[in-house]
Amino acid sequence: VRFVESGGGLVQPGGSLRLSCLASGFTFGAYGMSWYRQAPEKARELVAAISSAGGSTKYADSVKGRFTISRDNAKNTVYLQMNSLKPEDTAVYYCNAGFSRAWYPDSWGQGTQVTVSS
Repeated sequence: VRFVESGGGLVQPGGSLRLSCLASGFTFGAYGMSWYRQAPEKARELVAAISSAGGSTKYADSVKGRFTISRDNAKNTVYLQMNSLKPEDTAVYYCNAGFSRAWYPDSWGQGTQVTVSS
């Protein structure tokens, strides 16, 4: 099982980024997928999740209305569109399989750093 996250970077407050996660090693279309983030000295938290077919999504209260999760099962890829970014969104962002919990907690990728700063 492997997750490869990309798309992070440095952005000013109010800006946007689109993250991508390419997954392999399992039947991608059979699993919900989630994005997590971990800020310095904080625990990893669930940011957004999407069901296997994409019909259901959920978001942390802190990102509702600003972030959108989507997926392309033909490409084994899940996306996170992040708009109206705030400094408190600064973190390393990871993806994993699952809608409510990480199905592969021993297979985290390297993550992608998002820094929101002026």
